[in-house]
Amino acid sequence: MATISFYGGVGTVTGSKYLLEHNGKRVLVDCGLFQGLKELREKNWQEPPFNPQEIDAVIITHAHIDHTGYLPRLVKLGFAGKVYTSRATCDLLKILLPDSGRLQEEEADYRNRKNLTSHSPALPLYDERDAEAALKLLSPVPNDGNPIEIVDGFKASFDVAGHILGASLVLVELEKARENGDSIKFLFSGDLGHYDQPIVKDPTAPTNADYVMVESTYGNRLHGDESSEDQMAEVINEAAKNNEPILIPAFAIGRTQEILYLIRELEEQKRIPVLPVRVDSPMAAQATQVYNRFTEEHDEEYASILMQKRHPLRTGAMMTTSSRDESKRLNDEKGTRIIISASGMMTGGRVLHHAMRILPNKNATLVFVGYQAAGTTGRRILDGESEVKIMKEWIPVRCHVRRIEGFSAHADWKAVLRWLEGLQNKPKMVFTTHGEPEAASAMAEHIRERFGWTVEVPQYGQQIELV
Repeated sequence: MATISFYGGVGTVTGSKYLLEHNGKRVLVDCGLFQGLKELREKNWQEPPFNPQEIDAVIITHAHIDHTGYLPRLVKLGFAGKVYTSRATCDLLKILLPDSGRLQEEEADYRNRKNLTSHSPALPLYDERDAEAALKLLSPVPNDGNPIEIVDGFKASFDVAGHILGASLVLVELEKARENGDSIKFLFSGDLGHYDQPIVKDPTAPTNADYVMVESTYGNRLHGDESSEDQMAEVINEAAKNNEPILIPAFAIGRTQEILYLIRELEEQKRIPVLPVRVDSPMAAQATQVYNRFTEEHDEEYASILMQKRHPLRTGAMMTTSSRDESKRLNDEKGTRIIISASGMMTGGRVLHHAMRILPNKNATLVFVGYQAAGTTGRRILDGESEVKIMKEWIPVRCHVRRIEGFSAHADWKAVLRWLEGLQNKPKMVFTTHGEPEAASAMAEHIRERFGWTVEVPQYGQQIELV
């Protein structure tokens, strides 16, 4: 009997974990951290709903923390199998996971020094050594659609998902899973990119699959008609006219590169002045180097700029910081400047220290360029709360708050339907995951209306037999 169990990425956009069981083997697809609401974050600290020592292998769809950030914890708890993911994702994880371990340690240390903890002492979920141990288990595979053996009875093929560099659609084949000896094919969309975005190629069209799991982050919304270029130019020009600083919370991998690409284009087109751009994220700086290495995943325009010996991700007056001292010195700068810092949902990292100065400043602008999950500081600000708690301090929100929707690296519901149209057969069932409840339900209804397929919105802990 083959089954799938849902242990994350359901009822929320974080913590993605899906357990496939077949032929006496257990394969976990994605291994993400829960973020946002307190009851979600607490799941990271609970005993996992499966025995990590009994997991035979892990498949990772892409590098973002909500899909990978629990991996060091899994290793700390006894997992010792291989972790299969694309070559670009492997390189990004070598940057991201140690950084995540350091952030966990730094946050615990900060809370202990400032007496901001209800536990004494505050401990990290995992540390940098756990992250390094996880990296030793990585097994890179081509993002080219060719199947490889994962464990006995499991094959998987990885192909471009268009979300960030290295992001994969993963087709898992459970060999001889039916009584008649036939295999079962299960397609995981991972996080699906939208079409015609810069830097990376469009999502690869799906082939045939018996079961499909598709993300639903924007299952109840569209990205809007106004271009992100026009919106960003308006925000920057307004801030420059008023001599105001801009803070952009952005994921270090994917979103930061897209922002830099756009600002460079706007500068070259003379649509905005050349302003100081400060990338306050060592991880983002390293990730940008990775982006230039994997030319096979670049779209035509990005590849063309590289051929001209130009740097697509460098603006006219750009500086990246590496040390905490360099980050602190940014506080001494005056006038209009653009600070890009992680995390994208303001759940941790250096962006919080900048936010504590920017938010109370009525002559500053905070720009959101991505999805803000329920319970995150970013979501609370977007929802109009007059003050938010950062490092256990209540910070008033007096700055201008802008949102640029078109930057999302996630497909909206129309783009998801466009992708699903490529399926060459009617699947037995489609699962909508990686969405808040209303979005997942709405995406399910869109699929039913468009295709007439059977669609399930799974719940946490639910197990379904695959037939």
